[in-house]
Amino acid sequence: MNNNNTLRGLTTVTLWTDDLAAAKRWYSELLGIEPYFEVADGYCEFRVGDYQNELGLIHRRYAPEGAPATPGGLVVYWHVDDVNATLEKLLSMGATVYEAVTDRGHGFVTASVVDPFGNIVGIMYNPHYLNVLQRFHKETGV
Repeated sequence: MNNNNTLRGLTTVTLWTDDLAAAKRWYSELLGIEPYFEVADGYCEFRVGDYQNELGLIHRRYAPEGAPATPGGLVVYWHVDDVNATLEKLLSMGATVYEAVTDRGHGFVTASVVDPFGNIVGIMYNPHYLNVLQRFHKETGV
């Protein structure tokens, strides 16, 4: 492992919300877990997926001045095993399509939605993710 990289990996992805309680319920239902960390009326955080990546929800009142109030900019893609099924689940929970299912070639498939709180959530089937995960399990025995 090369520890000389400036950017070593994602630690936390945070999403803004005007209604933290509603966002917490929505993401708890989507993820099938409750937050592992909370700060009263301001922040909550989930550990998600194979690498326990952190997804934080933060009340918009803590956003820096000038932060955009509409979806746009950076899209973080979460690996999923079935883009179509995950997209359907997100839509059934009140998300809206931001970008329809798109075959990117070489086995990569993406889509993205806007959650009910105005954040873009990307989903992706990513063969590279699966290769890294398989290699990690082989090397660690986990």
